[in-house]
Amino acid sequence: MEAKFNHHLLSCIFLLFLLNPFQCFSSSYPSHQISTPQTPSPLDYLKSLIGTKKGTRAKGLPQLKTYLSNLGYMKTNTNSTNSDQSNNDLFNDNLEIALKKYQTFFKLQTSGILDFQTVSKLLQPRCGIPDNFDNIKNTNDNNKINSTIMSSLYTYFPGQPKWAPTKRNLTYSFPPITRNDIRRPIANALGEWARVTLFTFRYIQDYNKADIKISFQVRDHGDGHPFDGPGGTLAHAYLPSDGRLHYDGDEKWVDGVVPGATDLQTVGLHELGHVLGLQHSTDPSSIMWPTIGPGFRKDLGQDDIRGIKALYGFP
Repeated sequence: MEAKFNHHLLSCIFLLFLLNPFQCFSSSYPSHQISTPQTPSPLDYLKSLIGTKKGTRAKGLPQLKTYLSNLGYMKTNTNSTNSDQSNNDLFNDNLEIALKKYQTFFKLQTSGILDFQTVSKLLQPRCGIPDNFDNIKNTNDNNKINSTIMSSLYTYFPGQPKWAPTKRNLTYSFPPITRNDIRRPIANALGEWARVTLFTFRYIQDYNKADIKISFQVRDHGDGHPFDGPGGTLAHAYLPSDGRLHYDGDEKWVDGVVPGATDLQTVGLHELGHVLGLQHSTDPSSIMWPTIGPGFRKDLGQDDIRGIKALYGFP
């Protein structure tokens, strides 16, 4: 009897397999757990530079020098000779000084070495506006790196440009063809700045006549500051009274908090700070902190509020 029962049981299992072979193994191979590689970042070259220090040569150092130059930490030598070009993969004194400035800004160990913490910070998505390190007050002379930053951590653009006293009611707009999910985050971000200033913001249909022009752009989009694709630079904006604000259209954008995606409102709040005249802050809790990671939302900090009020003399 037992052998006959096993024979019938095996026959039923075999029949089920013939009718639906994939269902039998569905628990072993769940359809939503297929592993897909992450989108490469334009900064992935940095991963191979961990541990690099002055005096060494390495592939990727020319790119790093360009990146730090774009962020305002070192000067690009436009009159370089062939000898300079051949030494571009050399970790030289200028790169060490630039790294120490970067480490000071981000409150890292000021070693001048591409250690794990420094590379991890360099890999984080961020605003494309330079950090303007030279505008931070130092107690030491200009030839030294100061690790003590002033208590007010906000900074301004050189010359402290700002909107004219007659421009307190600013208009904003989007191009005729734009994604709809940007409208609410921008309205919310503008509402946050209006809450702590004397500015008001009003949407108008005519994009070309708006004071603040918000758009999505990709790669080289004609302003001399090309985007770099997914990862790296998220957005950039222009100081008063230019009013342009560009999101990198290649990024994964969302309205809200979603793992692996970047919040439109948080980045908009940051970039609108630039539009109003604020530079980057060295306060990590500030919205004007340069790096903005995926999967969270951030609001205005006290340093942001102090900075914008001091710039315009608002009560």
